[in-house]
Amino acid sequence: MQRGTWSALTKRGALSWYHITKREHYSLYNKLAAEVRSIAEKLKELPQNEPFRVRTIREMLSKLYAVGVIPTADTAERLHKVTAASFARRRLPVVMKNIGMVDSIRGASDFVEQGHVRIGPKLVTDPAFVVTRAQEDAITWTNASKIKRHVLDYNNTRDDFDLA
Repeated sequence: MQRGTWSALTKRGALSWYHITKREHYSLYNKLAAEVRSIAEKLKELPQNEPFRVRTIREMLSKLYAVGVIPTADTAERLHKVTAASFARRRLPVVMKNIGMVDSIRGASDFVEQGHVRIGPKLVTDPAFVVTRAQEDAITWTNASKIKRHVLDYNNTRDDFDLA
């Protein structure tokens, strides 16, 4: 199979798997991942004990870990494994599915677009919103959301005073 065909199949699969509706978003993730890998390759060419190399690699690892693009910030080899899918996995609907708020990424995308989801006090209506590790715990339903009411009713913890 030719590279162009493989690339198109990979892109189409990622677009449907992560429910990315705008191709520009996937292209941006691809460019970001390529840039990270390119910088990592250039840093690899520097001497092992170069202070600039050590500091830059440590900073890149900590930033990518904080965003959630890499699972651990242990070695520089993690930088070479960053892909567009690494960034796509941090989109709000995908994170919602991973933490168990919804059953499907497509459904989560619809809920986000309809204004049912907030992160902390901020309402988020863009499914392309990239969630950092620090924000992950603050994802919740909006107070006026019928989804929240159904969840509270199901868990038998609904307080009519709070939702009024």
